[in-house]
Amino acid sequence: MKNDNLFYVCSLIEFIGRKTKNHRGDIVSKLTDDQLLNELEDASVNHSLSFEQVCDEWIEKYEITMGDYDTVTDCNFKIPSYTSIGKVYSTLILSVDKENGSLIQSIRDVFSSFIIDEITYFESSVYYSNPSYLYWSYKEGKLLD
Repeated sequence: MKNDNLFYVCSLIEFIGRKTKNHRGDIVSKLTDDQLLNELEDASVNHSLSFEQVCDEWIEKYEITMGDYDTVTDCNFKIPSYTSIGKVYSTLILSVDKENGSLIQSIRDVFSSFIIDEITYFESSVYYSNPSYLYWSYKEGKLLD
Protein backbone atom coordinates (compact mmCIF):
# COMPACT_ATOMS: atom_id res chain seq x y z
CA MET A 1 0.00 0.00 0.00
CA LYS A 2 2.81 2.43 0.87
CA ASN A 3 4.36 1.95 -2.57
CA ASP A 4 1.02 2.48 -4.34
CA ASN A 5 0.30 5.64 -2.37
CA LEU A 6 3.78 6.99 -3.05
CA PHE A 7 3.39 6.23 -6.76
CA TYR A 8 0.06 8.06 -6.81
CA VAL A 9 1.42 11.15 -5.03
CA CYS A 10 4.52 11.24 -7.26
CA SER A 11 2.35 10.97 -10.38
CA LEU A 12 0.13 13.74 -9.03
CA ILE A 13 3.15 15.97 -8.39
CA GLU A 14 4.23 15.43 -12.00
CA PHE A 15 0.69 16.17 -13.23
CA ILE A 16 0.50 19.39 -11.18
CA GLY A 17 4.01 20.38 -12.29
CA ARG A 18 3.02 20.11 -15.94
CA LYS A 19 -0.29 21.91 -15.43
CA THR A 20 1.18 24.79 -13.41
CA LYS A 21 4.61 24.83 -15.10
CA ASN A 22 6.47 24.45 -11.80
CA HIS A 23 9.57 22.60 -10.74
CA ARG A 24 8.39 19.48 -9.01
CA GLY A 25 10.43 20.40 -5.93
CA ASP A 26 8.59 23.72 -5.69
CA ILE A 27 5.32 21.84 -5.46
CA VAL A 28 6.63 19.55 -2.71
CA SER A 29 7.98 22.57 -0.80
CA LYS A 30 4.46 24.01 -0.57
CA LEU A 31 3.42 21.15 1.74
CA THR A 32 4.44 20.73 5.35
CA ASP A 33 5.62 17.30 6.47
CA ASP A 34 2.21 16.66 8.06
CA GLN A 35 0.39 17.69 4.88
CA LEU A 36 2.62 15.49 2.76
CA LEU A 37 2.03 12.56 5.11
CA ASN A 38 -1.71 13.25 5.00
CA GLU A 39 -1.68 13.27 1.17
CA LEU A 40 0.16 9.94 1.18
CA GLU A 41 -2.48 8.50 3.52
CA ASP A 42 -5.34 9.96 1.45
CA ALA A 43 -3.90 8.58 -1.80
CA SER A 44 -5.68 5.26 -1.35
CA VAL A 45 -9.00 7.15 -1.52
CA ASN A 46 -8.01 9.92 -3.92
CA HIS A 47 -6.86 7.50 -6.60
CA SER A 48 -10.52 6.85 -7.37
CA LEU A 49 -10.95 10.54 -8.28
CA SER A 50 -9.67 12.14 -11.47
CA PHE A 51 -6.17 13.59 -11.45
CA GLU A 52 -7.73 16.88 -12.62
CA GLN A 53 -9.97 17.07 -9.56
CA VAL A 54 -7.25 16.24 -7.04
CA CYS A 55 -4.81 18.51 -8.89
CA ASP A 56 -7.22 21.44 -8.67
CA GLU A 57 -7.75 20.73 -4.96
CA TRP A 58 -3.98 20.78 -4.33
CA ILE A 59 -3.53 23.97 -6.36
CA GLU A 60 -6.13 25.72 -4.25
CA LYS A 61 -5.28 24.16 -0.86
CA TYR A 62 -1.50 24.67 -1.16
CA GLU A 63 -1.69 27.95 -3.13
CA ILE A 64 0.33 26.68 -6.08
CA THR A 65 0.70 29.50 -8.59
CA MET A 66 1.64 29.36 -12.26
CA GLY A 67 5.34 29.13 -12.96
CA ASP A 68 7.51 29.17 -16.05
CA TYR A 69 9.13 25.73 -15.91
CA ASP A 70 7.64 24.22 -19.05
CA THR A 71 9.19 20.90 -20.05
CA VAL A 72 6.42 19.90 -22.41
CA THR A 73 5.59 22.63 -24.94
CA ASP A 74 8.86 22.75 -26.87
CA CYS A 75 9.78 19.09 -26.53
CA ASN A 76 10.46 17.46 -29.90
CA PHE A 77 9.85 13.94 -28.66
CA LYS A 78 6.96 11.95 -27.28
CA ILE A 79 6.28 13.08 -23.73
CA PRO A 80 6.14 10.23 -21.21
CA SER A 81 2.92 10.01 -19.23
CA TYR A 82 2.78 11.58 -15.81
CA THR A 83 2.29 8.09 -14.35
CA SER A 84 5.44 6.85 -16.11
CA ILE A 85 7.39 9.69 -14.54
CA GLY A 86 5.64 9.12 -11.20
CA LYS A 87 6.92 5.53 -11.29
CA VAL A 88 10.48 6.77 -11.88
CA TYR A 89 10.19 9.20 -8.95
CA SER A 90 8.65 6.66 -6.57
CA THR A 91 11.23 3.99 -7.42
CA LEU A 92 14.06 6.44 -6.74
CA ILE A 93 12.47 7.66 -3.50
CA LEU A 94 12.06 4.11 -2.23
CA SER A 95 15.74 3.41 -2.98
CA VAL A 96 16.78 6.55 -1.10
CA ASP A 97 14.42 5.68 1.74
CA LYS A 98 16.19 2.35 2.33
CA GLU A 99 19.15 4.37 3.63
CA ASN A 100 17.32 7.41 4.91
CA GLY A 101 14.56 5.67 6.87
CA SER A 102 12.18 8.63 6.64
CA LEU A 103 9.85 8.54 3.66
CA ILE A 104 8.89 12.21 4.00
CA GLN A 105 12.55 13.27 4.15
CA SER A 106 13.37 11.00 1.22
CA ILE A 107 10.61 12.64 -0.82
CA ARG A 108 11.94 16.08 0.04
CA ASP A 109 15.55 15.11 -0.67
CA VAL A 110 14.81 13.59 -4.06
CA PHE A 111 12.48 16.35 -5.25
CA SER A 112 14.97 19.04 -4.23
CA SER A 113 17.88 17.38 -6.04
CA PHE A 114 19.28 17.98 -9.51
CA ILE A 115 18.02 14.58 -10.67
CA ILE A 116 14.41 15.78 -10.96
CA ASP A 117 15.36 18.40 -13.57
CA GLU A 118 17.29 15.71 -15.43
CA ILE A 119 14.32 13.35 -15.38
CA THR A 120 11.87 16.06 -16.52
CA TYR A 121 14.12 17.20 -19.37
CA PHE A 122 12.20 15.17 -21.93
CA GLU A 123 14.67 15.95 -24.73
CA SER A 124 16.96 13.41 -23.06
CA SER A 125 16.36 9.80 -22.18
CA VAL A 126 17.28 10.02 -18.50
CA TYR A 127 13.77 9.03 -17.41
CA TYR A 128 14.27 5.72 -19.25
CA SER A 129 17.46 4.98 -17.34
CA ASN A 130 17.91 1.97 -15.13
CA PRO A 131 16.71 2.72 -11.58
CA SER A 132 20.12 1.86 -10.12
CA TYR A 133 21.76 4.36 -12.52
CA LEU A 134 19.38 7.06 -11.36
CA TYR A 135 19.99 6.16 -7.72
CA TRP A 136 23.77 6.25 -8.02
CA SER A 137 23.65 9.45 -10.06
CA TYR A 138 21.49 10.96 -7.34
CA LYS A 139 23.98 9.78 -4.68
CA GLU A 140 26.94 11.20 -6.63
CA GLY A 141 25.18 14.50 -7.27
CA LYS A 142 25.61 14.25 -11.04
CA LEU A 143 24.79 12.01 -13.95
CA LEU A 144 27.33 9.23 -14.18
CA ASP A 145 29.37 8.82 -17.35
